[in-house]
Amino acid sequence: MGGTKSGGNGTGKGFTAEERAAMKERAGELRAAARRASREEKEAEAAREVLAKIADMPEPDRSRAERVHAVVTASAPQLAPRLWYGMPAYALNGKVLCFYQGAEKFSTRYATLGFSDEAKLDDGPTWAVAFALTEVNAEVEARIAALVERAVAR
Repeated sequence: MGGTKSGGNGTGKGFTAEERAAMKERAGELRAAARRASREEKEAEAAREVLAKIADMPEPDRSRAERVHAVVTASAPQLAPRLWYGMPAYALNGKVLCFYQGAEKFSTRYATLGFSDEAKLDDGPTWAVAFALTEVNAEVEARIAALVERAVAR
């Protein structure tokens, strides 16, 4: 085959600086691609877990959670669905921004849509970070969408 043992430049002295730099660049590209695939796979699995958790909820929590999930993912596609304390949550850059808690979870009379301190809902010296949900209708969906969009935009 005509090459040398120590490199591809024909001198027998190893790889040139340019060849080494090119190999380092390619190795970095491969590592980045592996991280991307791994992250994408993890996010897809987490999203499946959220949908399975929602499907296992009793009514009316299930239908409310389905609608909240649809509104949150449509309003802020950059949020990654995941489970948080056994409930559907939506994270931005790995940190939970908002979450749904069914009424059945703690035997309360209403479900809750909550926001973590990562959500930028600041409004003066005081603002709400959790909202009771007794039903999710078109008006509530619009309010959820506005809150989520505001939480990720700041």
